[in-house]
Order: sequence, then C-alpha cells, then structure tokens
Amino acid sequence: MWTPAARAELVRETLPYATCLSDAEWAVLAPLLTAPARTGRPWLWSQRAVLDGILYVLRTGCAWRHLPLDFPPWGTVHRWFLRWAEAGVFERLAHALTLADRERVGREAGPTGVILDAQAARSGGVGVEGVRGYDPAKRVVGRKRHALTDTDGRLLMAAVSPADLHDSHGVALLRASRQLWPFLAHCFADRAYRGERVGTATAITVEIVEPEDRQIGFAVQPRRWVIKRTLGWIGRCRRLARDHEATVSSALTFFVLAAAMVLVRRLARPL
Repeated sequence: MWTPAARAELVRETLPYATCLSDAEWAVLAPLLTAPARTGRPWLWSQRAVLDGILYVLRTGCAWRHLPLDFPPWGTVHRWFLRWAEAGVFERLAHALTLADRERVGREAGPTGVILDAQAARSGGVGVEGVRGYDPAKRVVGRKRHALTDTDGRLLMAAVSPADLHDSHGVALLRASRQLWPFLAHCFADRAYRGERVGTATAITVEIVEPEDRQIGFAVQPRRWVIKRTLGWIGRCRRLARDHEATVSSALTFFVLAAAMVLVRRLARPL
C-alpha cells in the first residue's frame, strides 16, 4: 500500500538515476554475480556500473546506443549483458532470490503450488529482427512469454516463443520445472491449458480455473490474479512493453531480470 512511509523507503533522490541500485540492493546482488578472474586484464568498469546500465535500458526502454554518458560505454554494457545472458547468470540469480524471499516470509524454499499463464507481446515494429508469429486470439504479431510463478507471484521459470504457438505449449515449463523445483504438485491455469496435452504431461495436477457462468466483462479469478499481478509489475519496464529483441535469449533475459528486480527491492528493504 502506498503510504508516506512506503514512499520514503523507495525514494532515490540521492542516486544519479532512479534505476540505479542502492547500496542495500547491491549488497543483495553482489554475491550472486560473476567474481573477477585472478588472471587477465583488470576490469575498467565495476559490475555495479554495468548492471546499472542494463537496468536503465530495461526500465526506460531506450536503445543501447542511447545510454547516457554517466554509464560505461554502451558497447561494454551490451557485451556484459550478452555474456551474462549466455552464461545463465540472470536465471541463477532469479532462482536464488526466489529461495531467499520465500524463506524471508517464513515459507518453505521449494514451492508446491504454481500458476501457469502466457502473455503476448507485440513486435517492436517493421524491420525488427528475429522470428515472430501472429496470435489470432489477441491479434498480435510478436512473441509470447510463458511464465510459471508460485502462489505469491514470484517468477519460477519463463520461456519465450513466437506468438503463433498456442498457450498450451507452456507445458514445457512444467516438464522442465522438476529439475529446479522438485516438490511441485499442483498447478492453476486457465482454459487454454485444458486437455490431455497439459493434464497428463507431468505428475503435477493441473486445475483449470473457469470463469463464473454468464460472466460478462472483467472479473478477478481465484489464484490466477496473482500471475496477472506479476505480469503487471514486470510490464512497468518499458523495454518489455513491446518486443524489440532480435534474439529469443535477449527477450527472455530481460523478462527474467525484470522479475528478479522485484525481489531485489523486497529483500533490500529493512524489516
């Protein structure tokens, strides 16, 4: 809830940009990033400065070449982004943050209940590179983001596909989830996931949340509103308002990083 006390905790007037990491947030992230090598040329830029540049692009939606001069050179920031994305650093970071945040609120580190959903993102425009598709249900040309969250809305796993693939292809997340989250037992999903393809794909029980009879217009649906809230939080990042990425890996990395930053700000707040 937005109160004067809550706003005072999140104020960032002392930082160069509102997207920059505070000292408390950096203390959460620093142990999870790549440690400097003992040999080789010393780094000219700190990881904190590079990550601040990546977060600026994520939150404002600007092009890499348009990074302000207060950050490291855009080529350096972009190169580190690609390096971390290829190494799976952001996925491991999001996993560790999810475990820490669940334990912070007194829950078991491994969830047993999850929510599955998909979101269609429009293409960035004519001439944008990368494979995309047309989703006739949403009338969107672009890509589709498949998300798996726990019952509190923390992102557990994600995938990106062309928009012409049906939502039920997100069952691949349930199959892959057994490696990172072995205790999953129950999944909530909408009618797009109804059928044997999803119901019998894994040992996880899939419960379809149906709208009420004769429902007209918008209505909050049990359980499913949690993942919609998570997608709303992530959608505040303008880089994700449209799909501008040339590669699926970059699109997925920005999506995972946006969800991870929600947890970073939680963990950095004083209790």
